[in-house]
Amino acid sequence: MSQEGTKTRRFGDCSEVVIGACIEVHRQLGPGLLESAYEQCVAHELCLRGLRFERQCSVPLEYKGVKLECGYRLDLVVENTIIVEIKSVEHLLPIHTAQLLTYLRLTRLPIGLLFNFHEAVLKQGLRRLVISPAFPSSRLPVDPFD
Repeated sequence: MSQEGTKTRRFGDCSEVVIGACIEVHRQLGPGLLESAYEQCVAHELCLRGLRFERQCSVPLEYKGVKLECGYRLDLVVENTIIVEIKSVEHLLPIHTAQLLTYLRLTRLPIGLLFNFHEAVLKQGLRRLVISPAFPSSRLPVDPFD
């Protein structure tokens, strides 16, 4: 087990480890780069922390029984549980949160982390979204990380 796995976990999952990896990347690089650069560096940090992840995973989309390939991709899926979406925009908009919620619903994964690396302090550009399996509809309860 990695050193990170022995720590007490506030959320009961590896969210804190992922957040720590993103904070480290932001400390080293600061704002102003492309999302793809941050994604690659976050992937390296996740490796250093011993987490399993996949990059640029296809999002399954089925409409009325037909499977569609629409080209939607998840930046990172960590430990088959957490979707990590990386942005580098002036401000996070409601559409960014809506996009992540839709990805959570389509993949049936429970947790999403949205990071805006354009912020001076990464915590200001961080959202943690949790979907309850008891509410599979489009009216999803969200537990935002403040």
